[in-house]
Parts: sequence; C-alpha cells; structure tokens
Amino acid sequence: MNWSHWVYLGVGLALGVSVSGLFARREASSSSSTVSSVDEQQATSALLQQIKQTQLAYFMAREISQFKAGFLARTTHVLRSPLNGLIGLHQLILSNLCENPEEEREFIAQAHERALKLLKLIDEILSVARIEHGTNKLNIQPLKLAELLQEVHNLTYMLAENRNFPFQLIAPDPEIYIFADPFWLRQVLVNLVETSIGLMEEGSICISAKVSQTSDCVHIWLDVPTDAAPQSEPIDFITSQEKMLEADGKKDIFMPGMKLLLNQTLLEVMAGKLEIVPFPTTEGQADDVRRLQISIPRVIPEAEFPLEEN
Repeated sequence: MNWSHWVYLGVGLALGVSVSGLFARREASSSSSTVSSVDEQQATSALLQQIKQTQLAYFMAREISQFKAGFLARTTHVLRSPLNGLIGLHQLILSNLCENPEEEREFIAQAHERALKLLKLIDEILSVARIEHGTNKLNIQPLKLAELLQEVHNLTYMLAENRNFPFQLIAPDPEIYIFADPFWLRQVLVNLVETSIGLMEEGSICISAKVSQTSDCVHIWLDVPTDAAPQSEPIDFITSQEKMLEADGKKDIFMPGMKLLLNQTLLEVMAGKLEIVPFPTTEGQADDVRRLQISIPRVIPEAEFPLEEN
C-alpha cells in the first residue's frame, strides 16, 4: 500500500468520525428537547395547581376577613330573631288576645322555649369568645384521631342517612395522634358536617385524614358538594332573610357564616386552621366537590409523654 492509499484511508476515517459525531449530537439534541418538553409540562401543571390553591386560599381568607368585619351585625341578627318572637308572644298575652287559658298557657310555653333558645345562643357565643380571649382554658391533650373521627361519624351519619346522602368515613391510621381539645374539636367537626348536610341538595359526603408531608400536622378532610360548603353570607343577605327567619321560630339557629367564624376561631386557638383546598380530580371528572381542610398539630405520645405508658 503506497502513501496515497494511507491518505485516502485517513480522510475516510475522519469523515466517518465527523458524520457519527453529527448524528450523535442530533440524537442528544432530540433527547434533550423531549426531556425539556416533559419538564415544561410538569412545571406548567404544578404551577396551575399552585395557582388554583392560592386562589382558594385567598377566597377563604377574604371570606373570613369580611365575616369578622360584620361580626357585630351578624351576632345581633342571630340574637334578634328569637328575641322578637319572644316579645311578640308576650304582647299577645298582655293584650288579652288569647281565646282561652289553654291558648295563653301554650303561648307562655312557646315564649319559654324561645327564651331558652336565646340563652343557648348567647352562651355559645360567649364560650367561644372566652376561649379566644383566654378566660376559659382548653383541655389540650393527645387524641387518637381514628377514634375521634368515628365519634363524629356516629353522631352525624343518621342525619345524612335520613336525607339519603351517602356518608363515608375513611378511617385513618390508628396510630395517628393529634394535639387538641377533644370536646371542642369534636364540636367543630360535627358543626361542619351538620352544616354541609343541611345545605346539600344531592351528592355525598366523605371524611378522611392524612399526615402532612410538609409540616408537623395532620390534615382532616371533609369533601362535600360545592354548593354545600359552608361560607359566609353578605350582610345584605342577612337583612333580606330576616323576615323569613322570624316567621318560623324553628329556624332560629346560627347561619352557616356564623358557624364558619366560630369554628375558625376555635381551631386557631388550638393552633389549627380551616382552609378550602383543591380537591384532587382526574381528567374528565366534574369539578363539583369542595374540600374543607382542617389542620391540627400532630403528636407522638411515645416520644412526648413516655410516662403515660407506665
């Protein structure tokens, strides 16, 4: 083989290396482009989820803020309704408009019932106010979450069953413990469930819980239809409903917005909070469910209270 053959061989090898390098760079570029596209899609999906959660958090914060601003108006409305009924019954009796002693006695019994209802409303508002102020101390202690949720389900499932609403309890891990007042946390959960069932027209309700992956707390989830999620009412709505509520003494109860504020206040005192968070929906599934999230501090009794086992 003479020197020219060596030249041709060298040129061929150089061309082969160059072409193979070019194809390799194209494949790497194509692979990098595919990975980049997947990363962009994941980032976009995560961003949209975060935006949705931020919007719901803003909505909840705005609702609570607006409701606290009108707290006095709502409190006076709640107390005024049974009080007006009480005054009306007394006027009938004092004006001698009763047809017979039996009817007069019936009016007195109704007035007594309304007076007790009014006292109950005042006591409930004062209890929450004293707890928030610190006058009444909470009995904060470790609680087994599974037992607490089962108690809530036992207290409320008949209400849902009587209205033909499916009510599911997904029991959490029996080893999960939370740090809260057993009476008041149970009361908050019962209030939220009863209020949601009272607002429901159709659908189902579900209670579940999960340990947070980002903070030392437990999330209790209440999934209800969107139109049944408790929310505060504008003051104008209260004014428009006043006559309707006064017409029927049986409806002299806290409105959903009033219950929402009282529940939020109690949870804050227990170092918890109440939020509206995105409900995890799959593609093609209707977005008609709203998730109420109650966050409560988690505790490990074995580590925090080793003497309780002895």
